[in-house]
Amino acid sequence: MHAIASHSGARRLFVLSLVARLPEAMLSIGLLVHTQHLTGSYTDAGIVAGVYAVALGVGGPVLGRLVDRRGQARLLLVTAVVEAVLLAAVALVPAGAAPGAVIALAAGIGLASPPVGACLRSLLPGLLHDKEAVRAAFALEATASELTWIAGPPAGLALGAVWSTGGALAVAGLVVLGGTAAFAVQPATRGWRSVVVDAPRPRGGSLRAPAMQTLVLVLLGVGALFGAAEVGVAATTDALGAPGLAGPLLGLWGAGSLAGGLVATKLGGGARGATGLALLLGALCAGHLALAAAGSAVALAAGLLVAGAAIAPVYATVYAIADRVAPAGTATEAFAWLTTAVAVGASIGAAAAGAVADHAGPAAAFVLAGGAGAVALLALAAGGRALGARGDSVAAPAVAPVAVTS
Repeated sequence: MHAIASHSGARRLFVLSLVARLPEAMLSIGLLVHTQHLTGSYTDAGIVAGVYAVALGVGGPVLGRLVDRRGQARLLLVTAVVEAVLLAAVALVPAGAAPGAVIALAAGIGLASPPVGACLRSLLPGLLHDKEAVRAAFALEATASELTWIAGPPAGLALGAVWSTGGALAVAGLVVLGGTAAFAVQPATRGWRSVVVDAPRPRGGSLRAPAMQTLVLVLLGVGALFGAAEVGVAATTDALGAPGLAGPLLGLWGAGSLAGGLVATKLGGGARGATGLALLLGALCAGHLALAAAGSAVALAAGLLVAGAAIAPVYATVYAIADRVAPAGTATEAFAWLTTAVAVGASIGAAAAGAVADHAGPAAAFVLAGGAGAVALLALAAGGRALGARGDSVAAPAVAPVAVTS
């Protein structure tokens, strides 16, 4: 934490990235609620939310690869303008309109989402230089990003309730545009270039590296755990006759991650290498599997707070390993693939958990979440040797240092 606080350039980038990413946390639920308001159909609303999630997952690595080739600032500005315009357009769609228009706009919004998080993670090693400081910075970034997921959805839903669902999306577009533009004009962002290597850029990009393939598979399982757990919370509160508790309970889940991330940051970052990551994944898996035994809202609240504590440390560890093992010249794409893996996994987990909960009850969704965590552990066991047992360097750094002093 001190490393970022003492570096004014890193501190500004960190804060601006959180502002720019705040709307991302509420767009999925915001688009779902807005579509239901326009069409009166939860089926249409679910399709729109799903299309947005898929487009976000597809667009992230593509935009990350473009950043690695062309630099950050211009692409961030272009995508922010496009997303803001599309959000304004979807806000203006009249009630009763055909859902196809909203579906098309949702796809464009997802594809054009600025990869601010991936860009920040690409910048940090060049700004901070010291390996331990970078590890701590990744832990702090993973921790602080939880704030956007705690604050974003309630803020968006509240704005939609007091004003309009379309107005909330339009405001989200303005925040994306303003935050991303402010991030893009910073000296570090404008001056960043992907590391130059003598050999051609590897075919297949960052996924050419077996270690990156392993990390993506691990986060695919972690994402499925998240998706299944969210459905489990919603199904459990419905069964208890208190569906309104789902939001606060998910907030506690995020608070647990925030607390775990703060501890990890204070201790210098996440775990070192594959062995430490395996321990964190084991804790994540066991904590969410234990939620199946929660028989009351109080027990579920306590369980979510404890289970969530491993989330940010897992992210921090994966980010630090990715920075070390991604092929030279593919840093932004590598971080974007990690985000995509979580998003895709969450969609799969949510869909599977919904079907399971309908047939076997809410507890089954948490059992499925634990199973997804076990899949992540199996992926790590199968490919862990490529990551290295410790945090020692096994590949060329993925980014070049950036000389920025302010």
